[in-house]
Amino acid sequence: MDKVMRLASENGLVLFSKSSCCLCYTIKILFQEIGVIPTVHELDQDPEGREMERALMRMGCSAPVPAVFIGGKLVGSTNEIMSLHLSGGLIPLLRPYHSMAN
Repeated sequence: MDKVMRLASENGLVLFSKSSCCLCYTIKILFQEIGVIPTVHELDQDPEGREMERALMRMGCSAPVPAVFIGGKLVGSTNEIMSLHLSGGLIPLLRPYHSMAN
């Protein structure tokens, strides 16, 4: 869990992902459309990926990926991010992390 928290706090917008995950791809495209660039950690390409997946689950993620952290805080997975976006709450959270986020 320490590595996850360290990585999550190193940048304002952090995405834990797997390169083969279609939901992770959806979140990446959403962020691209909004105009922000997350720091992406592909767990299937990290030797400690399995342990990081378990840590994300212990932190309350319903699924280990995608897991989005904004400002060092776990925001959630696909459901939480899409709900925030549809309700208008995501862009204000992302605004500090990229000048193109309106």
